[in-house]
Amino acid sequence: MTIWNPMRECMARPQLERLQLTSLRSTLERAYRSVTCYQNKFWEAGVAPEDLRELGDLAHFPFTTKEDLRLNYPYGMFAVPLREVVRIHSSSGTTGKPTVVGYTHNDLNTWTELVSRMMSAAGVTADDIVHIAFGYGLFTGAFGLHYGAERIGASVIPMSSGNTEKQVMIMQDYQSSALVCTPSYALTLADYLQKKGISADTLKLRVGLFGAEPWSEEMRREVEARLGIIAIDNYGLSEVMGPGVAGECQHKCGMHIFEDHFIPEIINPETGKVLPAGAAGELVLTTLTKEAFPMIRYRTRDITRLHYEPCVCGRTMVRMEKTMGRSDDMLIIKGVNVFPTQIEEILFQVEGCEPHYQLIVDRKEHMDTLEVQVEVNETIFFDEMKRQREFVSMVEKHIATAVGVRAKVKLVEPSSIPRSEGKAKRVIDRRRI
Repeated sequence: MTIWNPMRECMARPQLERLQLTSLRSTLERAYRSVTCYQNKFWEAGVAPEDLRELGDLAHFPFTTKEDLRLNYPYGMFAVPLREVVRIHSSSGTTGKPTVVGYTHNDLNTWTELVSRMMSAAGVTADDIVHIAFGYGLFTGAFGLHYGAERIGASVIPMSSGNTEKQVMIMQDYQSSALVCTPSYALTLADYLQKKGISADTLKLRVGLFGAEPWSEEMRREVEARLGIIAIDNYGLSEVMGPGVAGECQHKCGMHIFEDHFIPEIINPETGKVLPAGAAGELVLTTLTKEAFPMIRYRTRDITRLHYEPCVCGRTMVRMEKTMGRSDDMLIIKGVNVFPTQIEEILFQVEGCEPHYQLIVDRKEHMDTLEVQVEVNETIFFDEMKRQREFVSMVEKHIATAVGVRAKVKLVEPSSIPRSEGKAKRVIDRRRI
């Protein structure tokens, strides 16, 4: 198994922590000196860069949130003059102004290096043909993975998103061996193959690198079985860098966070207090080497937990579990916290359920309601009414037992739930309308 940079990825923790402390002091000083937002936030919190004497002191510094980025739109969070910024990316801005991020030449080099680590951990080599089905544009995903794959020496097909028919044709004709996309789009590809009667054996795919949305272990098994590949998870976000923050190795026992470039913390999302190792909570990330756009204690809103024991692959850096959802996407139904991935796990275990579902949350007579629309195979959908009711009752009982909330299950026919070529829209919350 290839380790791209063993000197860094297998570093002893005392040595790593010394490196982190030096880099963190430099980052805090640069952010404080160059970014008005950080000057104000540090002043309000009563801290200064020189107050950091050990890594634990980071907990005294204020958080950065997406709202800070929106308030300083577009370039207010940049720590270098705009002439030193050679690349600009941004979010979609679907909930208001987009968040804008910038990269210097050194930042792009670091980004490429870390994606190379991530892809090597997944098993990508110079012999692979990497098929990238992320959209190219302001979204960071495609470009980050593109340059990382090229640095490894792999051949890259910059397919971009959309046009599933052509995606499959290109994969067949060009002999793509590594697939990069969202896990939900991987299932869309599998659905297309099944619908057209195309065997996955006609593809040369052997590994898939999937990210940009939470996905369950059940979904991993579904993707692997239907496409005949190894499905590897990775993690990143534009505000911190893009893809390359963390990624699984082939042992699939957590995503290695590249701690020589990022300091992770887990906090209680309600109180903001740092939680002990192994506790589940919201992931907070601080960048250590970014020049144009340093992030100090950025609240990702992603719920996970960290494991610090070394991995069997030889890498020593902390591993994060698959994200369980987001603290701000979490559904509270009748006082119970519910993540879409919890429902997904249940549905994938029920024979007859297809891997496509949607949660409809509403409020009727001052009470929250949850409807789970799930596609089922044609045998069940066209079965007699009595057997359908028995099937629905069984699924509802599974959900109530596992999640603690009663949900109404509605069976819908195959292919009726809208497909996504990017992040799947799993939840429609009508309570906010």
